[in-house]
Amino acid sequence: MKLQEAPTIDLIAAVLSEAVTYVLELSIRKSISFAPTLQTIPKLIMRPDISCFVQLSGDFSGLIVFNFSDRTAVKLYQSYMVSMGIPPENLVKDFTSNEVTDSIGEIFNQVVGEFTRLIETEFGLSIMWGQPKVLALTSAITLTIDADYHENRRIAFAIDNDRFQAEVALEQTQFTHMPEFNRPA
Repeated sequence: MKLQEAPTIDLIAAVLSEAVTYVLELSIRKSISFAPTLQTIPKLIMRPDISCFVQLSGDFSGLIVFNFSDRTAVKLYQSYMVSMGIPPENLVKDFTSNEVTDSIGEIFNQVVGEFTRLIETEFGLSIMWGQPKVLALTSAITLTIDADYHENRRIAFAIDNDRFQAEVALEQTQFTHMPEFNRPA
C-alpha cells in the first residue's frame, strides 16, 4: 500500500494485521484470517472476557487493544502451549486463570515486537512499547487517553470459527514520502 493511497491509521492497521497473522500462525500453528474491511470507531473499548492493551510511543504515538471471548482466549492459550509441547491434559480451561492471561500477554508482546519491526522496515520510524497488560473483564471499559487520538479503527480476526478484534488509536499524523532534494553544487 502506497503512502498517498490511504490514511496513516489504515496503513498502521494493515501492518498490525500482518504482524498478528504472522506471529499467531507461528505461535499457535493455526490459520489466522482478518476481514478486508476496517471499521472506523469513535473510541477504544476493552471488552469482556479478555482484553489486552499496549501503548505506543516514539516517532508516533498510539494505543492498541485486543479483545477476546473466553473461548477464543482459552483456544489461543491452549494452542500456544500445545505448540510448545505441553500435553493438552495439563492445560487450564478457565479463561480467568493466570496461565491464560500470561500467555495472551506473551503472545501479544511478540505481535507488537513484529509490528515494530515492520514499521521500522517499511517506514523507517521507531516506536517503543511497554509490556502488554491483560485483564479478565466482566464488563466493558472505555479507554479515555490524555492524548489527541482522533483516529480509531477496529480489525476483525478469525481463528477457525472463533473471532477476536484489534482496536487501534493513533495520534493525528500523516505519513508522506520525503521529497528528493539535490544539494546545489
